[in-house]
Amino acid sequence: MEMMKRTFSYSAVALMLSLNYPVRVTAQEPSKDAKPADAKSADAKPGPEAPPKEESSLTDHTIRVGGQTIAYKATASTILLKDDKGEPTASIYSTAYTRSDVKDLSQRPIAFIYNGGPGSSSIWLHMGAFGPRRVVTADAAATPPAPYKLVDNTDCLLDKADLVFIDPVGTGFSRPVGKAQNKDFWGVDQDVKSLAQFITIYVSRNNRWNSPKFLIGESYGTFRSAALGDYLQTHDRLYINGIVLISNVLDLRTLGFLPGDDMSYIFYLPSYAASAWYYKVLKDRPDNLEAFLAEARQYASGDYAASLTKGSNLTDAEKAEVAKKLARFTGLSEDYLTKANLRVTLPQFNAELQRSRGLTIGRYDSRFSGPTYDLLTENFEYDPSFSAVAGAFTAGFNSYVREDLKYSPERNYETINGEAGRNWDWKHTAGTQSFFPGAPNVEGDLIEAMLENTHLQVQVENGYFDMATPFFATEYTMDHLGLPEKLQKHIHLDYYTAGHMMYLHSDDLTKLKINVGSFIENTTKP
Repeated sequence: MEMMKRTFSYSAVALMLSLNYPVRVTAQEPSKDAKPADAKSADAKPGPEAPPKEESSLTDHTIRVGGQTIAYKATASTILLKDDKGEPTASIYSTAYTRSDVKDLSQRPIAFIYNGGPGSSSIWLHMGAFGPRRVVTADAAATPPAPYKLVDNTDCLLDKADLVFIDPVGTGFSRPVGKAQNKDFWGVDQDVKSLAQFITIYVSRNNRWNSPKFLIGESYGTFRSAALGDYLQTHDRLYINGIVLISNVLDLRTLGFLPGDDMSYIFYLPSYAASAWYYKVLKDRPDNLEAFLAEARQYASGDYAASLTKGSNLTDAEKAEVAKKLARFTGLSEDYLTKANLRVTLPQFNAELQRSRGLTIGRYDSRFSGPTYDLLTENFEYDPSFSAVAGAFTAGFNSYVREDLKYSPERNYETINGEAGRNWDWKHTAGTQSFFPGAPNVEGDLIEAMLENTHLQVQVENGYFDMATPFFATEYTMDHLGLPEKLQKHIHLDYYTAGHMMYLHSDDLTKLKINVGSFIENTTKP
């Protein structure tokens, strides 16, 4: 991870996410009749004499969820996207889980799931939250190296919906083919169009046009979902029943810490307060986190915002008073806050909060911490919460897909592709984007999607210790869409005492399953 500087670029703040040799469980053993993917076709290189081919490995499994045994098929496969001339442009890899005993597909919901980045595979939601197998990781601590442990995920979503985990081009096993290049798919609109094409092909091939449909995305995946949902409805007339936004960002300006723009400082203050509360560095630390955060929200949007608005007109006496109040919420010293001009960026905060203990706190989840190398550093040097789990997820998935799902190409599985984030095209022509360049924003897409489909429901999952996409910024975004009151009530917010990947905390994994499962169930009721 690159050192994050005081002034972020949008590509840097948007690089969100983006875990073990499996322990065999009888309920998860592949069927004896399972057919592995053809290793030769998986290895074939596109070219005039070896055109790209679609690959597929189908295996049968069972799992016990919510007191019932569910038989399901796992399909690890690729789908070829083609241009208007019928020439292949991309091979998109996905892992699909479909219940085996469903006779009427129109009554069976289907969810399309992905992570963010941009440049992240779907491995995190797949192996951490909703898939039938889950990687075991330590809570708020670094997971030791291999051997890792895979277990049946009794909190998976298969009892509520069929699941399709998608890896965008340049991530996972997905790649451009023919004359196409990564850059043809690395952009807000390019990404949306390729995933929309994948979804419409999948829906058509598998007779799912009449099934209730859901989009579930995390981090940049929420940004993607707003634009993708709108595109699917207005371009393909494929209407969505519900969208689940996990660790949400629709307006990248809210994360930017840009010169002359104080919004990020306001939005991050409650998250700073949550972290300071967790590490017990507050004077007169309250017992109730939720009540404390309600107070932090009020101060951030009230007196703190008013003080920052004054800019250089703020007097020394006023600045001292603000620093005193900020110290109460953040645990930072009044001297540090004054020297920071009352504006502490995320990289600064994560380096400073536990500096006296020689620790840096996590960005994705501030409950995680790790050793600081340079104790004089202004900005945090790395993200301990990502380092703590990245190896376990990567090894866990590679073992699982090759051994259990019998899909074993020799290509590398790209967990996180940093090149995508650094080379992303942030121009966006849909929604309500202004004619001049500004911060990437898809709020207009979500608004249009909800106006186009007045039955569309949106569920938003927020982690109190998420420092990548702060919950207060999400609340502001959702409260400022300007929707009619009836449609505004279609937006539902849930909260967790964990971070960006709240499912890393076992209690919150169960809570997430209950919340998302209930959302799918309630949204598909007649």
